[in-house]
Formats: sequence, C-alpha cells, structure tokens
Amino acid sequence: MTTSEPPATSDSVELLASHEARVGALLVRRALPQRRRRSVGAWCFADHMGPADVTEEHGLDIGPHPHTGLQTVTWLIDGQALHRDSLGSEQVIEAGELNVMTAGFGVAHAEEATGHYRGVLQGIQLWIAQDEERRHGAADFEHLADLPRLDLDAAQVTVFVGELHGARSPARTAEGLLGVELRARGRGTSVLSLRPDFEYGVVALTGRARLNGADLAPGALAYCPLGRDEMSLDLDDDATLILLGGTPLAEPVFMWWNFVARSRAEIDAAYDSWVADDGRFQSVSSALARIATAPPYWRARPRADSAGHSSSSTA
Repeated sequence: MTTSEPPATSDSVELLASHEARVGALLVRRALPQRRRRSVGAWCFADHMGPADVTEEHGLDIGPHPHTGLQTVTWLIDGQALHRDSLGSEQVIEAGELNVMTAGFGVAHAEEATGHYRGVLQGIQLWIAQDEERRHGAADFEHLADLPRLDLDAAQVTVFVGELHGARSPARTAEGLLGVELRARGRGTSVLSLRPDFEYGVVALTGRARLNGADLAPGALAYCPLGRDEMSLDLDDDATLILLGGTPLAEPVFMWWNFVARSRAEIDAAYDSWVADDGRFQSVSSALARIATAPPYWRARPRADSAGHSSSSTA
C-alpha cells in the first residue's frame, strides 16, 4: 500500500492509505506518520500489526531498541505478547489490555513471544509525542488490565486513553488525548460525541465501516479536522476500529528511527548514546539481539529534508 494517490475526501473526511513496513518478524500497515498526515493530535505513529500466526517461541521478535521523547501505547485485539524494558519490567499483554511505556530522556525495550501462547496476534502500536515538560523526564511503564467499557449503539467501546462519554481511562498520559477501540456488536450505526478542539483519526483493524460516506477498511486512515462535535459510524458486524483524537501539536516534532525530538542535534545525541552503549538507555534482559541501524541520513546527505522519518522504526 502506498500514499502516492491523492487522498479521498467526503464531507470533511480525508481518507489516506497506510503503507507497509516490516517491524521485527511482522509486516505492518503504517497509518502514521505519512507524507500527507504526520500526526493526529499528539499521536505521531500508528502501526497495525497482524493478523499473524505466532508460536510460543516466535512472535513479534523485536530485540532491544531505544526510544526518546514519546510514549508507546500497545493495544492487542487478538493474542498475547511479552514486553521487557530497561526499567526491569517483564509483562505479558493480552487482547483488551494496555501497555504504556514512557520514554522521556531515554528507555529501551524488546517485544517477544510469551513462551506459552500459540495462535493469532493482531493489534496496534501507537506513539504519543511528549511535550516539552515531559520529554526530558524519567522513563516509566504501566500495564492496565481493567479499562472502562461502554455500549454505544452498535459498538462496544473501550477507552484506553483519555475520556469519552464519561468513561475515563486511568492510563498516565497527558491531557488532550483520546484513544478508543470500537468493536461492532452487530451491523448498525454508532454516534460519538466529539470535542471541537480535537482533530480525529479512525484506523480500521478488521471489517468495514463508513464515516460520512467514506468507506473505511483495513489499511485506511480516516482523518477528521477540528470543529466537529459528532461522528456517525456505520459498522459492519465484524468491524473493529481505533479512534484517535487530540489537540493539534503546538509545534512540529522531528522523528527518526525510534526517536521523537525537536532537532537533528537531539537525534544525533540519542543515536550516539545507543551506539556507544553509554548507559543512557541501560540494558534489557532479553535473549534477542540488540538492534542497530545506520547513522541518521543527514550525516551522509546534509542537504536532505529535515522533516524525514525512517520507515525502519522498530516500535
């Protein structure tokens, strides 16, 4: 899938195609970032992974790698995976549960097979760009197995970040964000109340839906700009969607590999720390190999566009 064609539009809905990338052992559909849409609120990265068959010993198979300036939000709709990080966390996540890892100044983690689960793995990996107050802070990790759910017309809704219709997630994220799973309870229409100061994106994981006449299927991102106070979704009975929302970023972020920053100098410093293994990212207790990558592209091509983002992000 590519983004070479102009986006389709319908009643202020912009429909954009994801593109394929490889993360660890899996091919993913990358909905964010892309050339025409870098972020939705502070959500700056969205990878739909799976469905894929995994075994007790082989799953995501993403070795230790670093992050700065972001929070990773992992949400599964099928299966299980094992998270390990440089804080000492070791956590199996199952479908319907949430992992949030805060990078701040620096953290490293790995995503592995569980050692016991065999079956289908499917979900979405998201990044939240941290603001100036938080992006230089300490790393953190939390796992939440009990999240607010509500029935909303034709959909069961799980709020994993922020608040919707009075249901608030306990996840420790910044204000001005929304992350929701909508799972169809049958063919029908669900109407959601929105905040006019939020922009929104809808990512289809399974099945099909329609948003203001725009047909939404896996591999598509529907973007809705500021100013809406309501969203009507027509759902097929097998549809599972992710709704993302938030206030637009106050300033553009600079993304390369697994780092979210504000300048090339910050990226250079983080990359050099990872290569030198100087303690900034500490170590992860993982049998998988530590991931390396080539230096930032501007070191070889200093005139390159500074807004670039590597497609080799390891989530």
